[in-house]
Amino acid sequence: MGINTAQLVIDMKAAASTELNADVSAFRGFSERQLEAIAKQTEFVAIGIATKQITEETKDFFLDAIEDMSLNFVKTLRGLILATVEKVWNALVGVIWKALSDVTGLVLPVPVARI
Repeated sequence: MGINTAQLVIDMKAAASTELNADVSAFRGFSERQLEAIAKQTEFVAIGIATKQITEETKDFFLDAIEDMSLNFVKTLRGLILATVEKVWNALVGVIWKALSDVTGLVLPVPVARI
């Protein structure tokens, strides 16, 4: 008995999709809230600069705060993406190793992600 490669592809796609669909909704909610907050802060700073409520002396402080918000957003998003990549890799390898074990009769230890 060999590996049914068509079924293996279907199983790998299903495993990856399960992980991605779960994490995509988390990404959407997180990113939407964070981007809205950055946009609002940008609006407040623009109004403050235009109305002179934010002075030349304090302008850099507020602009730096927007930079920091943006950088923190990107760093958090990077972490979420790396975690998702690892989950997808684990799901794919789990499916592949199960197929190998089923065909060979061996109990193969599932490798650990090195991402």
